[in-house]
Amino acid sequence: MFDNLSDRLDSAFKLLKGEGRISEINVATTVKEIRRALVDADVNYKIAKEFTDKVKDKALGEKVLTAVSPGQLMVKIVKDELVELMGGTETELDLSDKPTIILIAGLQGSGKTTFSGKLANYLNTKKHKKPLLVAGDVYRPAAINQLQVLGEQIKVPVYTEPENKDVVQIALNAIAQAKKDGNGVVIIDTAGRLAVDEAMMTEVANIKNAVNPREILFVVDSMTGQDAVNTAKAFNDRLDFTGVVLTKLDGDTRGGAALSIQYTVTKPIKFVSMGEKLDTLDVFYPERMAQRILGMGDIISLVERAQDQFDEEEAKKIEKKIRANKFDFDDFKTQLGQIKKMGNIKDLLGMIPGIGKAIKDIDISDDAFKGIEAMIDSMTPQERANPDIITPARRKRIAVGAGKDISEMNAFMKQFEQMRGMMKQMNKFKGMGMPGMGMPMMGRK
Repeated sequence: MFDNLSDRLDSAFKLLKGEGRISEINVATTVKEIRRALVDADVNYKIAKEFTDKVKDKALGEKVLTAVSPGQLMVKIVKDELVELMGGTETELDLSDKPTIILIAGLQGSGKTTFSGKLANYLNTKKHKKPLLVAGDVYRPAAINQLQVLGEQIKVPVYTEPENKDVVQIALNAIAQAKKDGNGVVIIDTAGRLAVDEAMMTEVANIKNAVNPREILFVVDSMTGQDAVNTAKAFNDRLDFTGVVLTKLDGDTRGGAALSIQYTVTKPIKFVSMGEKLDTLDVFYPERMAQRILGMGDIISLVERAQDQFDEEEAKKIEKKIRANKFDFDDFKTQLGQIKKMGNIKDLLGMIPGIGKAIKDIDISDDAFKGIEAMIDSMTPQERANPDIITPARRKRIAVGAGKDISEMNAFMKQFEQMRGMMKQMNKFKGMGMPGMGMPMMGRK
């Protein structure tokens, strides 16, 4: 995401490279390029102009530190302004009611139903709130079934009344059921249309008036750019929603919606949703997003994902084996499985400072580990547990069994041995924590 914008901003900052100090001339040239980059990213010109005027005023008002180059200073100023443009700080859901009613609104195709499932999963696993999903889209034939399937996958109940077309009554009945069953949160999925129309707006407004939700979340497809911003304004004028959810952000290389919505409707972006997997929902952090746009990475989010997915007991077992120099291929495969749970591989690598730009033109498949796993699966239990017994003849047999060339098998064995050697060196240091296993042998599609 944001690839085009990141590239253009990087080019703008290069205009200051080698400059000894900030001046009106070099700032004006750089700011002009930043404004063009934002407009090309589908940011409204008025917003882009106001943004760059602030950047220019700050740049010319700064006392340049001797240790900071003009280019670095401009990056910091732009980062700070991007953070403010996107809302300043993250905004949590208000879950103070019992049960808390959350109304989901948006156009058809924006990803409302999938998001409802992701939100229920998030509230169930991270907040332990025992959610209830409500199938309030009674027009789209597959909507109720889709929500039921999602509910089964995440083990969250779904309230439905398939024969009832009165969505307000369905919502009220669902809330009554939630109170009876002790559900902490009620998430009401609603119908959308292909475009903003009076019938849809009236129905959602009627539900809002009847159930008095604590949160109204507007779900928008970020790939629609400026249209997303205009739609958000129309919904907000009618519903006065409490927050925005950006979906399909992984398919948006421009980023105009993420940069413009908060400014336009003055409501926080609360979540970003990427992909179809039900655990790919992230709280929106303006600071982290600004860092990623500027190629600074996002180590905090990477660590948080790792903490969410890595099994603590398994980690302790593997650490113990590393200390005893007994790390084997079964352990290695376990680690790969943990990494795969963390999400899209290229997205994860993009969180590491400096890596995002280096791999932006490389198409890294989510199946990047399949070749390694195939080679490990082709080994006997003894070979997996005792890597040192794998002779050249065994390597050849393993490669054939995995459908790989012997050169790939040799390269994998070499990398595995190098990693074990590194772990052996790390054992010399006291207080070693759980090591980062890295993401080895990632191929291209």
